[in-house]
Amino acid sequence: MDERTLRVGIVGLGYIGRTVGGQFHRHDGATVAAVADIAEETLSEIGDEFDVPADARYAEYERMLENEALDAVLVGTPHTLHYDQVVRALERNLHIYCDKPLTTSLSDARELADRMDGSDRTLMVGYQRHLNTAFRTARRRWADELEPQWMTAEITQDWAERFDDTWRMNPDLSGGGYLYDTGSHLLDGLLWITDLTPSRVRADMTFADDDRRVDTRATLEIAFEEGATATVSVNGDAPCTREHVHVWDDEGAVYLDGRQWETRQLRTVDAENTEHKPYIDRESLTTRAAAFVEAVRTGDDPPATARDALRVTAVTEAAYESAREGGWVDVNAE
Repeated sequence: MDERTLRVGIVGLGYIGRTVGGQFHRHDGATVAAVADIAEETLSEIGDEFDVPADARYAEYERMLENEALDAVLVGTPHTLHYDQVVRALERNLHIYCDKPLTTSLSDARELADRMDGSDRTLMVGYQRHLNTAFRTARRRWADELEPQWMTAEITQDWAERFDDTWRMNPDLSGGGYLYDTGSHLLDGLLWITDLTPSRVRADMTFADDDRRVDTRATLEIAFEEGATATVSVNGDAPCTREHVHVWDDEGAVYLDGRQWETRQLRTVDAENTEHKPYIDRESLTTRAAAFVEAVRTGDDPPATARDALRVTAVTEAAYESAREGGWVDVNAE
């Protein structure tokens, strides 16, 4: 693609539509050309904020795709809506930034991953740890001979109370609970930095509903084809947000830690139990919108791809099955 301004349409003006949409609005190489949302007040407010013409504001995203000359769309709607909206955008030959999770169906995730193989369209998924310099530095540790052996990862948040009586508690829109929401970032971060192949999952969950669809807490044991194991815990009923990812190999460990939504910090531990803080170039941080625009222009893979999203969905769906039915469940992430 040439250097002309990327015309972006936004589907859904919730948190992601506002924050990542704001990044597109402020980016020199992009413009928010149209917006779509079912809430009239939100449509007016964000339309004004992003300088979108009144006739380019839509209650129905399908009409926006039909009427507007767009290059790309940002999909920031509830989880279970993503698949249909991504497919509609691909049918219009558009580039897509989709919030996580890409889908809440393993077959849908696999279909999109297969569809994007060899495609000249960009489909970037909103797993922002791929842009975090601490996570990127950690990933390079296992690029050669070292291999991760044992991992623990956890994230806490006041999620259940904060999002009570919202679409996140409606499994028809959310696809699940805390594991499919914030927990999806934790799973993705662990899978991405280690680049291991998950083979089996065993999980225990605390559910908020009688149908056992919306979890507020989950603990997963993950076995990998390479022989490594991981324990992942997510707690959406905690007073504050903390994240810890610890990965051990034959020479020591990598610790990734952070509070709230601040940039995560990186420490390493050597065989003598001495801690080190590698230099992190904070100036190299880039926004999700900037990374997306760059991928569209160069034709290179975006930081988080449909294949990355497929692995997360495969582990997540296996975890829900295990929590409901019991025992180990095989993961098919290919």
